[in-house]
Amino acid sequence: MEIINGRVHTMGKQGVIKHGAVQVENGKINWVGAMGEWQARRRAEAAGKSLTESEPVLDAEGGWIMPGIIEAHCHMGITEEKKGMEGDDCNETVNPVTPWLRAIDAINSMDAAFDDAVRAGITAAMIGPGSSNVVGGQFALVKTKGRRIDDIVVKAPAAMKVAFGENPKVNYSGQGKSPSTRMAIAGMLRRELFEACSYRQQKERAIARGEAFQEDFTKECWLPVLCREIPLKAHVHRVDDIFTAIRIAREFGLDMTLDHCSEGHLIAQELAKEGFPAIVGPDLTSRNKIEVQNVAFKTAGVLARTGVKVAITTDHPVSQIQSLPLCAGLAVKSGLPMEEGLRAITINAAQICGAGERMGSLEPGKDADIAVFSGNPMEVFTQTLYTIIGGQVVYKYKSGEKMR
Repeated sequence: MEIINGRVHTMGKQGVIKHGAVQVENGKINWVGAMGEWQARRRAEAAGKSLTESEPVLDAEGGWIMPGIIEAHCHMGITEEKKGMEGDDCNETVNPVTPWLRAIDAINSMDAAFDDAVRAGITAAMIGPGSSNVVGGQFALVKTKGRRIDDIVVKAPAAMKVAFGENPKVNYSGQGKSPSTRMAIAGMLRRELFEACSYRQQKERAIARGEAFQEDFTKECWLPVLCREIPLKAHVHRVDDIFTAIRIAREFGLDMTLDHCSEGHLIAQELAKEGFPAIVGPDLTSRNKIEVQNVAFKTAGVLARTGVKVAITTDHPVSQIQSLPLCAGLAVKSGLPMEEGLRAITINAAQICGAGERMGSLEPGKDADIAVFSGNPMEVFTQTLYTIIGGQVVYKYKSGEKMR
C-alpha cells in the first residue's frame, strides 16, 4: 500500500514533508519521502525494477498524513457506553489494594467507543482500571480495531494504576474503612510496595541458592514495576498529591507517569526537574470535584514549555474519546506550541506508554498505524479520510460526504 500526495507529519527525524508519500509493506512502514522520490520509484517500477505493480494507492489529495493518534489514558471498553452497571467494570470497590487485576480481562472491544476512536484516527489506547482504589490494577496498551482483545494487545501489562487524593478517600470512608485520609492512601501504597520489594528479594535469594520458592500471585504482578519494565500510573490532580506520588516513586526507585496532573501548571519548574512525564486532562469536562478546581487547557502548554514531556487524555468516558484531537487543539489555543500539540497525541503518547519503538511516528520499521486527515486534526472541521491499522484500511470516509 502507498499513501501519496499529502502533507506528511512524520513526528520523527524527517519532520514535515510538505508534499510526500508513505509506503507500507507487511503491516509495517517501509518508506517515507517526498513525492518526487515516490514518482522516481514508480518509474523504476514501470521499468520492472524494485516495486510490485499491485500495490494499492491511496490519494490524500493534499490532506495530512500522520501516525495514528494515541490515547494515553482512558477506560474505553472497561466502562462501556450506554450499558450502566452491567457494562461498568472499572473499579473493584471492595478492596483498596488490587494490583493483580488485569484490564485485558474486562475490556470489551465491541464497545461503541472503539468505533468512534477509529473514525477519529485514533489507532491505539492505554486502557485500565479507574481511580477508586489505592492500587487499581494493570493497564494495557491496545490497538483500536479487533474483536478479540488478545489479538489487539500491544503491551500488557503496560502500567500499574495507583491513585491519590479524593477518589479513594470518598469510596472507602463511605464504607467505614481505610483509606479515609491522604496519609492512609500513601501509607497503604508504601506498605504494599515494601512487601513487594521483600517478596522480590526472597525470590531472588531462593533462585540464587537453587531453592524452591512458592510464588505469590498477589505479589508477582509488582515485579515488572520494581524492575522498571513498566511505570506506576499515578492518578494525581492536586499539587500535594503530585508531590506525594513523586516522593513514593523516589523512595522505591520507580518509573511513573503523572496522570491528569491538573495543578501541574502551578509547579511546572519543580516537575521539569523531577523528570516524570505528564498525561494532562481531561480538560473538556466540568470541574465537578474539589481537587479539579484548577483544571485548565493551559496546563499542557505550561508544562511543555518548562521541559516536561506531555501527552493529552480524554479520560474516556469522562470526555468522549473522539474529542482527543480537539482537546489537543484547545491546549494549543491556550499556549501549547502547535508541534507539541501534535506530539502530545502521537510520539509523546507512544513513548510515555512504553511503545515508542513501535508507534507514534512515521518511520521505517514501525507499525503501519496511520491516519489521513483533510487538514489539521486539531481543528474542528477536519475530517478523518482514512484510518489504517497494521497496514489495513479500517475506516474510509464516504466519498460523497468529503468536504470540499
